[in-house]
Amino acid sequence: MLGFLNHGRMGSYSDAVNLGRATGAPPDTALVRHFASRPGLALNLEQEIRPDLGVFARLSVNDGSREAYEFTDVNWSASVGFLLKGNQWNRADDSVGLAVAVNGISAAARAYFAAGGLGILIGDGQLPHPGAENIVETFYSMRVVEHFTVSANYQYVVHPAYNRDRGPVSIFALRLHAEF
Repeated sequence: MLGFLNHGRMGSYSDAVNLGRATGAPPDTALVRHFASRPGLALNLEQEIRPDLGVFARLSVNDGSREAYEFTDVNWSASVGFLLKGNQWNRADDSVGLAVAVNGISAAARAYFAAGGLGILIGDGQLPHPGAENIVETFYSMRVVEHFTVSANYQYVVHPAYNRDRGPVSIFALRLHAEF
């Protein structure tokens, strides 16, 4: 379990929306920033099923009344998945994983983005049909030589950026990891 409290200059979504309405401008949290705190909580559960197979579940929530600036605009999330080592196909240093995640934003964040606000990663001036962001992700990580791995990753995102008018989107990635 992880509890956290971010403290810094951050704007309230509702203050930004109210100022935007009063001035006829899109809401902007930068105009209403003051020192405030933003608490959150996360729970991570991991279980080894066998030496080469593990499963996990994660839940998180944070105060969605203020702007996010630390990582992403998500205010709550739930995910489950598994990781399988390559022992069964004679590649003990390889692994394959699969996860499913559902992410959401608070009512205050939905109102802010619907009014034209911009966040860290999202915001396009409208959010007429908000909904949870649903993600299925899979990867294969292959050890090429000692201290060097290559991982191929695929994500399928339904309702990206919490907008049911967007997506689905496929995201492909390739990761190179070297240890010295």
